[in-house]
Parts: sequence; C-alpha cells; structure tokens
Amino acid sequence: MIIIQLILQAFLLAFGFAMLMKGADWFVDGSSEIAKKLGIPQLVVGLTIVAMGTSTPEAAVSITAALKNNAGIAVGNIVGSNILNILIILGVTSVIVSVSIKKSTLLIEIPLMIVVTIIFTFMGMAGESISRIEGIVLWLLFLFYLGYLFSLAKKGSEEDKKPEQPTWKLILLLILGGIVVIAGSNITVNAATQLAKMAGLSERFIGLTIVALGTSLPEFVTSVNAARKGNADIAIGNIVGSNIFNILFVIGTSALIIPVPYEAKFITDGVIAIAAGVLLWLAVFKKMELQRTWGIIMLVSYSAYFLYLLI
Repeated sequence: MIIIQLILQAFLLAFGFAMLMKGADWFVDGSSEIAKKLGIPQLVVGLTIVAMGTSTPEAAVSITAALKNNAGIAVGNIVGSNILNILIILGVTSVIVSVSIKKSTLLIEIPLMIVVTIIFTFMGMAGESISRIEGIVLWLLFLFYLGYLFSLAKKGSEEDKKPEQPTWKLILLLILGGIVVIAGSNITVNAATQLAKMAGLSERFIGLTIVALGTSLPEFVTSVNAARKGNADIAIGNIVGSNIFNILFVIGTSALIIPVPYEAKFITDGVIAIAAGVLLWLAVFKKMELQRTWGIIMLVSYSAYFLYLLI
C-alpha cells in the first residue's frame, strides 16, 4: 500500500511539473511576444518578461506552500532554485556554448542579485522568519528594480521582427499559462509534501532539490535555447532576472500574506546562493562571457553542494 502511495505521489509530482513547464511556456510566449509588439528591447524582455514568466512556477509553488504552512518548501524552493539557476543552468548552458554578457548585467544586475540575496539571508538570520514588514521592504526593492528596468526600456530599441500572431491569441496564451501554472503548483506542493513525509525526508531537502529542480525547468529550457540561438542577452538576463524576482517578488509576496519561517539551516544555503552569485560575477568579469571552463567549475560546485545536502 505504501509503495502504491509513493508511486501515486511521484506521478502527481511529475504531472505537476509538466503543468508548470507547459503553463510557463505559454505564459512566456504570450508575454514576450506582446512585449515585442510594444517595441521593448531584448535585454529588457530577458530581465523582466521572460525572467518573471519562467519564475511563475517558483512564485506559485512558494506562495502556495506559504499558505499551507510548508515553510521548508516555500523558502527551500527559492533558495534552491537560485543556486540551481546559476550553478546548473548557466553551467550546462556555457558548456554547450560560451555565453556573452552585457556590460550593464556585469556592473548592475549581477551585483544587485548578490546584494538582494545578502539582504534576504540577513533577514532570515535576524528574526528566524521573514516578517510582513520585511516583505514590504522586499516589495519596495522590487519596485525600485522595476523602475531601473523601465529606464532600460526607454533607452533601448527593439530590432526583432514584430510577431505576426494576433494580440487576442497572445493574451489568451498568457491567461491560460497563468491558470495552468497555478493549478500545477497546487499539485506539486501537495505531492512533494506527501513524498517528504512518506520517505522521511525534510521539507528543506525536498524544497532545495526536487521542487527547486522542477520549478527551474522553464529557466533551463529558455536559457539553453536562447544561448543556442545566439540570444545571449536572454540566456543570462533570464537567470539573473529570475533570481532577483524570486527573492523580491516571490518571498516578498509570501511574507505579505503570512510571515515565512526561516530555519537556521537555510543560512548555509543562503551563503551558498551568495557565493554562487559571486562565482558568476568573477567568471564573466574579465572576458565579458561565460566560458566552458567556468561552466564545468559551476557544475562541480553544485555536485559538492548536493553531497553536502545528503550528508
């Protein structure tokens, strides 16, 4: 009977991930094409529309988990996704093809991502939870970030061919994508929680690994495809934007709904997330691109981190 339950929950988890991926795919397609119709530059599309769209699984899962008092999954999903986004997704992407980087991403966006991760980690250390007041602080920083991106949009120009699909179809894709993501998040959180209980695993471990991997699949697919097609701005901009969005919007929103407990064990994971950001910054600092050697270092680093989680 237990084996049947395990198989059922594993199937539901996989089904939830499939819904998250497909829903995020529709959401990104619809929103990014609408952005192109409005003449928004590729870099801004990567840092905002694509980044936020591919982060909808993290947002839906973490907010749902927070509402269900599954703090281990709520925080673990975000911290784990941010670590995985850099070390695994950019690691694999750069092993496939060297990924160039914009000067603004090197000097502003990556440092901002690191600072935001430090702030989040210190918030968790200070009060053992992310309070509503801290949620407001994160949201204010998020609005500041959006203002910065808006200034980028005003300076840039879009040279891509305008999408040919009618606007109504793009809006429909966006709405359907959002609905599927929300439904998939409910299934994912429920299945992951049940699996953790049945297998004797902590919600922290499940959130940092299995759920983080599942919700990061849209970022993985988007970044690899963007890099292979030569859209480097979207490849790295997507990851950096997603990580900033995950903390400022997802955790900020979750904390506004209900204070999010922050286990002491997450402090180590937060430090590793900070280190991953610093590693990315160092990797691209001199040559303005992420090369294969650094990609291999990132993959080895994640392997070491995963072993630490297992011990």
